[in-house]
Amino acid sequence: MQSFNPFGSVRQWLNQTPDRALEQAYGAALKIKQIEDNYFDGNAIAQGYGSYGESAYSYFRSEVDRELRRIRSRMRVFRASNSFFNQDGTRELEVQFSDDSNDNTLDLVDRPPAFFRKLQFIDAILERYDRAATDELIGKTDDQNGAALAATAQTADGPLTRPNKKDKREGLADASNVLPRSILRTVDRVKQDLDPKAEVEVVRNFRSSKGKTKVALRFLLLLVIVPLLTQQLTKNLLVGPIVDYGRTATQADVFLNDELEEEALHELQRFEEKLRFEVFIGKLPPMTEFRIEERVREKAFDIEEEYRQRSAAAIKNVFADIFAALSFGLLLTLRKREVATLKSFMDEIVYGLSDSAKAFIIILFTDIFVGFHSPHGWEILLEGLARHFGLPGNRDFIFLFIATFPVILDTVFKYWIFRYLNRISPSAVATYKNMNE
Repeated sequence: MQSFNPFGSVRQWLNQTPDRALEQAYGAALKIKQIEDNYFDGNAIAQGYGSYGESAYSYFRSEVDRELRRIRSRMRVFRASNSFFNQDGTRELEVQFSDDSNDNTLDLVDRPPAFFRKLQFIDAILERYDRAATDELIGKTDDQNGAALAATAQTADGPLTRPNKKDKREGLADASNVLPRSILRTVDRVKQDLDPKAEVEVVRNFRSSKGKTKVALRFLLLLVIVPLLTQQLTKNLLVGPIVDYGRTATQADVFLNDELEEEALHELQRFEEKLRFEVFIGKLPPMTEFRIEERVREKAFDIEEEYRQRSAAAIKNVFADIFAALSFGLLLTLRKREVATLKSFMDEIVYGLSDSAKAFIIILFTDIFVGFHSPHGWEILLEGLARHFGLPGNRDFIFLFIATFPVILDTVFKYWIFRYLNRISPSAVATYKNMNE
């Protein structure tokens, strides 16, 4: 009787992850195509096709949006798992060259033609619905796309083709440097105003800008919320119980460093002095020396428990912050498209400001972080970080950091102004110099 190998089963399941994700994405794409064929005569699901009311169209649209989300999520899994298995060698691509021809033709043996047809069909579905909103506004028909999509889904053999992209129109200001750019930009603006397709371009640009803004703001919230939630959840549910159990089992020290111990001793001394003072002035009833020592001993036990919790919290913060940093890094790694969109959104905001606003923001940031009064803020920040991680507040390190890092940061600011801002917006640099003087 053959024994059951759990590791082999898990390995086999992981090896099948790319194919399984692709099948799920392909199934969702087929559902969308079925809705198009049954209710919209093979066209894209839009209000311009079919005689349906608003409620029916909203229902169809919600179904399609759900399947589109499923396609995108499954394709992300497919790309990530397929890349991983190709890198670690668990999936080897067999390549052979035909001998009956002079040119060496590459033959991908382990991928049947159906694999590439599924990928092409999924890409066609995603491409047509990425343009669906714009197509509704500008009144374009989608019959040709539906016919091409149906042919892709039904054809057994055939070459894979890639749709041609429209060339971007180049303005006079980008094509020529003979005349001043201001004059050429004016000519380009007049040409755009007289262009009969100008309204279509404005609508398309507005829809694109609106979509990018939503994506950028949503991703910015994710960059803030996900690390915070990760830090709190790991601290309270994962790291916290492990640290509490470990410190209790090993009877760890109450204080992580001498600075915490001195702080606790100073707090206990203040309590004893305050207690004796209140007895002397009659605020508290007279106490014997034995009673005062009992009160001080009770306070010492309370302080011990408080600092034990602070030490445990500092250790928890270290590991929880590591998990939060990892989640932040994973977001930046896995969402490269959103990162590029967010960067473009921030560039439009920064470079779209007026010259006086740019100069004001630059002066504000430089005065806060590299101004002559900034060392106090850096000192408070570093001491707070030290307490957060349970580290002793090394005054020499803090003063060395304050003496070097703001200088480096000021150099970076000046280089950015000289290298980029001076080239993009010279008037903003002039305004900054005048305001700074």
